[in-house]
Amino acid sequence: MASKSSTKITSLLVLICFATFSLTTEACHPTDKAALLDFKSQINQDPTKLLKTWNASTDCCVQWEGVACGSTGRVVNLTRPGLFSTDDSIFDTFMNGTISPSLGNLEFLRFLDLSNLKQLVGTIPSTLGKLSHLTDFFLDTNQLTGPIPASFEKLTKLRRMYLSDNRLSGSVPASIFQHMSSLSELGLFNNQLSGGIPSTIRNLVSLTKIDIHGNKFSGSIPTTIGSLKRLNYVDFSANKITGNIPQSIGQLSQLNLLYLFQNSLTGSIPSSFTGLSALKFCRLEDNKLTGGLPSSIGKMSLQRLVLDNNKLTGELPASIGNLTNLDTLSLKNNGFTGKIPSSFSNLNVLTLDLSHNKLTGKIPAFKTAFPASSFEGNSGLCGSPLPPCKTA
Repeated sequence: MASKSSTKITSLLVLICFATFSLTTEACHPTDKAALLDFKSQINQDPTKLLKTWNASTDCCVQWEGVACGSTGRVVNLTRPGLFSTDDSIFDTFMNGTISPSLGNLEFLRFLDLSNLKQLVGTIPSTLGKLSHLTDFFLDTNQLTGPIPASFEKLTKLRRMYLSDNRLSGSVPASIFQHMSSLSELGLFNNQLSGGIPSTIRNLVSLTKIDIHGNKFSGSIPTTIGSLKRLNYVDFSANKITGNIPQSIGQLSQLNLLYLFQNSLTGSIPSSFTGLSALKFCRLEDNKLTGGLPSSIGKMSLQRLVLDNNKLTGELPASIGNLTNLDTLSLKNNGFTGKIPSSFSNLNVLTLDLSHNKLTGKIPAFKTAFPASSFEGNSGLCGSPLPPCKTA
């Protein structure tokens, strides 16, 4: 779950160095200079002086740290994050204040990063929807409130957008996804967003990662998610999502991570699930799922499978023993019956929890010695590490 921060810091290393030099043959455009100075005027605290070089008497394209311009003197990059790296140091700082609506006048801006400033407050100005050239947009890890502006529907060139770790509320306007066919990463996690997941996500045909965990999203997972063929990372966990897991999710053949835990999902694990041939990390715990596990599960590439605290039943498929890359298998607090298949002794798992089911018979000889707590709550199980099986 750590991919965003590492890739972004790498990008910032390039951009921060790049931003200290001018690409221009023209002086900074007065409209852009005024917009940036207005942003600075709305900052109340800047303890490490991130905006120290932003002076009205100097050229913003040449001398202002965190600002880079194109050949016509228009600002194209604005990067003043609170967490960034240089060749020999990591800086972690903050700024307190609000985001000036005047930033919407930077009409040629392509890269905007005001992330990790931690104390930016107030709402996201709707004027940022005018930034029609924007490709990379980071406002995460602040204290921003209010809704996601509907004006964002005009940000049709976006490739990455992270608004996560704020206090945003309200529903996500369905219209903002209508024309974002270039968006590859969407991070809205750890906010207070509510309402349904818009079915218009079907238009995000370039999407590889969507993370909306830790909100108050409700309703069902749109069946249109199956049309997003490039998805490799889906985290909808810790919301209030209901309904079934759609069969269409089995069409996501590049999916590597699927986290749907801590919701109120019902129904069975779809038969199409085993079409997720690239899936390595799967967590569906703390839902209300029913039915059994498909025997074809053993054909998947799973490394982590967590299905705790559901209402799953039936026998454990012997094919799970084929998952030799599995390091975590946790199925506790369900209604699984029958014996633990002997094939489970082939597993290389480091974490195993089959407790509180209805399993019976002798525990197979695992490669790792697991504690009794891994098997407790199954009154019919016996053998190490539980008491020995009774002989006839």
